[in-house]
Amino acid sequence: MKVDVLLGLQWGDEGKGKVVDVLTPDYNVITRFQGGANAGHSLEFNNQKHILHLIPSGIFHDGIVNIIGNCVVLDPAIFKKECDSLKEKFGIIANERIQVAKKATLILPTHRILDGAMEASKGDKKIGSTLKGIGPAYTDKTSRCGLRVGDILLPDFRDKYEKLKQSHLRTLSLYDYDYNVEEMEAEWFAGVEALKQFEIIEAEHIVNDYIKKDNVSILAEGAQGSLLDVDYGSYPFVTSSNTICAGACTGMGIAPSAIGEVKGIFKAYCTRVGSGPFPTELFDTDGQKLRDIGHEYGSTTGRPRRCGWMDLVALKYAVMLNGVTELIMTKADVLDDFDTIKIAVKYKVNGIETDAFPYDIEQNIEPVYKEFKGWKTDISKIRSENDFPVELSDYIAFIEKETGVPIKIVSVGADREATVVR
Repeated sequence: MKVDVLLGLQWGDEGKGKVVDVLTPDYNVITRFQGGANAGHSLEFNNQKHILHLIPSGIFHDGIVNIIGNCVVLDPAIFKKECDSLKEKFGIIANERIQVAKKATLILPTHRILDGAMEASKGDKKIGSTLKGIGPAYTDKTSRCGLRVGDILLPDFRDKYEKLKQSHLRTLSLYDYDYNVEEMEAEWFAGVEALKQFEIIEAEHIVNDYIKKDNVSILAEGAQGSLLDVDYGSYPFVTSSNTICAGACTGMGIAPSAIGEVKGIFKAYCTRVGSGPFPTELFDTDGQKLRDIGHEYGSTTGRPRRCGWMDLVALKYAVMLNGVTELIMTKADVLDDFDTIKIAVKYKVNGIETDAFPYDIEQNIEPVYKEFKGWKTDISKIRSENDFPVELSDYIAFIEKETGVPIKIVSVGADREATVVR
């Protein structure tokens, strides 16, 4: 069977974790194809909230195979903490449900230190790194000197580790930055030993074998959002991997022809964590209201998210890049109490209107808005689109018309039950 892909269409934090959790019963295998612990996927059910960072969001369903793919960068210390938390809170034994790709790249303690040193050196030009070592790990990967998960099984692993560590320490000597690598190493090597208890697999072969079977369905889960893609996002304020659908092919080792449905997730408004351009950002009471009602604080960093109205120019760009076949709108309930809701339908750049996402969105961009009447109704208990207020239906219909893609799911609350399938 073909592989369905689910990914974010904005600057991340679109609610991918909840949606994967909701969709998981329809699949046998959930794969994570890129990113690292800089992602934070929040799930809420049975009055409990849990945040996943490295682990695929299918973990809460028994009998589902969860695969951490080849293009993920994995920090063993953080991975162990996350697995320990699952056991403590839910009784889930992670190594019974998760397989890890041999070709996934390892994040070393010195990667995290380098991340902090390089970010600190930028002064007021910081890009908003999560300081998890993601960028330096991907740098080593593309420089062909990184360590991979499969290396932990080799007899000369410690020698490989020391060689790369010493290279990092030479680079760190160029920075005025305090650190204690020995303190971090004990936790990291404990994570390595825990990682050895997992099934470490040739993931590309496993996934392609699954594709050949008619009775196995696969969902690939992306991290971050399309506008953070290292090639097509708001560079340089992006992540270090390919977050768009093409990244699913490299992240799992599958052919483009193996891709089935592409499910794109977007919030009913926009948010962004950290630095970088954000054309529809609000600095007024509406922006603060979105933040307060939507509990918009980073699930990985805890930082307040910047909030703004829906950006249709950016959304249509992401739909194009990913070949989205169906849309999923989250957090519609956050807009319940607004008299007027806006969508940016064009940008005005140097006085000229355009609906094309520009090369440089750091330039002075003025959004051109279309206004909608708010629904002023609590929609959090609605479970059928037949019960949607007409204003919400109009909002949905407009986005469908402009993108040319149907909105198949509308999330009206944080809990997995607060989901309307259309």
